[in-house]
Amino acid sequence: MEEQQMFCFQCEQTKACTGCVGKLGTCGKTAVTAKLQDRLTGALIGLARAVKADERRADVDALILKSLFATVTNVNFDDDDLVEMIDEVTALKIAVATGEVPADYDMQTLWTADEDNRSLKSLILFGIRGTAAYAYHAKILGREDAALSAFLIRALVTVGEDLGMDELLPVVLEVGKHNLTAMEMLDAGNTSHFGTPEPTTVTMKVEKGPFIVITGHDLYDLEELLKQTEGKGINIYTHGEMLPAHAYPALKKYSHLKGNFGTAWQRQQKEFANIPAPIVYTTNCIMPTKTSYADRIFTMETVAYPGTKKVVDRDFTPVIEKALELGGYEEDREFTGINGGSSMMTGFGHGAVLGVADKVVEAVKAGAIKHFFLVGGCDGAKSGRSYYTDFVKMTPPDTVVLTLACGKFRFNDLDLGTIGGLPRLMDMGQCNDAYSAIKVAVALSEVFGCSVNELPLSLTLSWYEQKAVCILLTLLHLGIKNIRLGPSLPAFVSPNVLNFLVENFNIAPITTPEEDIKAILGA
Repeated sequence: MEEQQMFCFQCEQTKACTGCVGKLGTCGKTAVTAKLQDRLTGALIGLARAVKADERRADVDALILKSLFATVTNVNFDDDDLVEMIDEVTALKIAVATGEVPADYDMQTLWTADEDNRSLKSLILFGIRGTAAYAYHAKILGREDAALSAFLIRALVTVGEDLGMDELLPVVLEVGKHNLTAMEMLDAGNTSHFGTPEPTTVTMKVEKGPFIVITGHDLYDLEELLKQTEGKGINIYTHGEMLPAHAYPALKKYSHLKGNFGTAWQRQQKEFANIPAPIVYTTNCIMPTKTSYADRIFTMETVAYPGTKKVVDRDFTPVIEKALELGGYEEDREFTGINGGSSMMTGFGHGAVLGVADKVVEAVKAGAIKHFFLVGGCDGAKSGRSYYTDFVKMTPPDTVVLTLACGKFRFNDLDLGTIGGLPRLMDMGQCNDAYSAIKVAVALSEVFGCSVNELPLSLTLSWYEQKAVCILLTLLHLGIKNIRLGPSLPAFVSPNVLNFLVENFNIAPITTPEEDIKAILGA
């Protein structure tokens, strides 16, 4: 048996689907890093305990968002950076406390609690980590919500309290409620600043000459990079969750935003190995860097990895200099997705889909569209994820596949043809754009005079990290049922909590594509 040096089970790839306990987690973080992240979380709970219930402080709200985001899987591997945040949280706790300074929370108390208590508190903690990530991006675009900020503080306090299942369950679902607010804010911030996404075909060809690859989720960071590289003979290529940026009018106007390089985050160690260009990480997911490309990595904001360079105050000068130094490819290079496709489409957010709602409704009423499949979520390296590729390939020609998040790279280079003048495969955007899917589902339910659960719509989701957790909790908050989840169920969901989710929401694990499609369609 492996000696326990750490404990972490917040991601889908956690060891043996029970928890990483050795000197190195599956994600690549060391036991030291894991313990520092626990200390940071415990310090945040101490800070939350010190905050007056009727007082809102901008510095507290901002630090909680940044620190929670830093503990999301594949964000921050830098021990010095984590220690600095712990010190910052501790100093602020002392500053805001009146009277006796509250103690930090010992996370071992949670990890060694009875499994149901640990399960529910983990859902709360991991959920607010994901919510904080979305709220962090929304804040950059000037969007904040006082009730959301207050809830994050209350949720942190809840994790540190001795509460029973009946007291914790409502808070779990409340995470979903406030995450919906975070996604609404981010959607409003993105569309007001960058415009409404438009259906757009994105090439995977990389043109000759200097270029920069930018990955992550933050569109504002990309916009700043585009501004600073304009007219310098450097092309910009998105990677991973940055792909949907090509659909926003304010970003599409830059002619040097050329296309998308590579696929999903978990293939970066292979795909980045030999490219003659720098890579900018704006958010998760960063993997432990290989020596073959470590000198070309630039991180931003909460993202950190030992030995990589940091972009400070969005000054991309060092990145630009590195791109010009490396020079890019001497000739154009053709790349493909994992299924051999050379292009993909994106931009089917709620604005685009609801803009042709009459065509969609007409196609449903005429029987041309029999069913909608939402197949989306996180991608990952663990075996079993080929299920999603096979599932999409097996969907009947009279159905539509909606997708979002990086899980789409399993199949978004496939050509599924069209239906009713619309493509059968529609990429709705990043993981936070689950909000788009929700808006479309609610609008269709209103048109057809039924609940979302009565629509010819099924959800087959893949998860990896904490942003997927908060999205799932949002769907449960909205009362959406019959969700299929995979490739494996979360290790932090105890049998009793799972029974609750099954009984109240009919959540089920994926089986095989053939069996699941047959069950969904009743064939």
